Amino acid sequence: MVIRPATPADIPALRPVFEAAKGIMRADGNHDQWSAPGFPDDSLLLRDIARGGGFVMENGTIVAYFALLPSPEPTYDVIDGAWLTDEPYGVIHRMASYPEVHGIFSTVINYAASRYAHLRIDTHRDNRIMQRLIEKHGFTYCGIIWLEDGAERLAYER
Repeated sequence: MVIRPATPADIPALRPVFEAAKGIMRADGNHDQWSAPGFPDDSLLLRDIARGGGFVMENGTIVAYFALLPSPEPTYDVIDGAWLTDEPYGVIHRMASYPEVHGIFSTVINYAASRYAHLRIDTHRDNRIMQRLIEKHGFTYCGIIWLEDGAERLAYER
């Protein structure tokens, strides 16, 4: 599995990856996360790419996407709870893959941990799959944060 920076030319190949990830969420009872049509939209992915934080994983074809961005993450400024540290961190967002490809989460976390001493991640309350993966990989639940639109997310750090 190869991880490389995403390019704008990758965006059409990412649409089915995100739709597959939404299918995984819906099948597990998570009907609200990423429910806006076309989420994440091209402008959000292009911002990830412009910041040097959009990545694809491929094994001949693109099978996954994730954003790995440097702190600060504005939505993490206010937390109902407490972060483990005030040190600089990397934040992981928009992780998506095809369901038949396994080990994506572990690969992303290993990649992120090789670049940042501290990592933060958040997920929807109904995303039980992601919560299990986050906790399995040594993250500590820190509290609730709120997105720009006011939606709450469960926040973790390691």
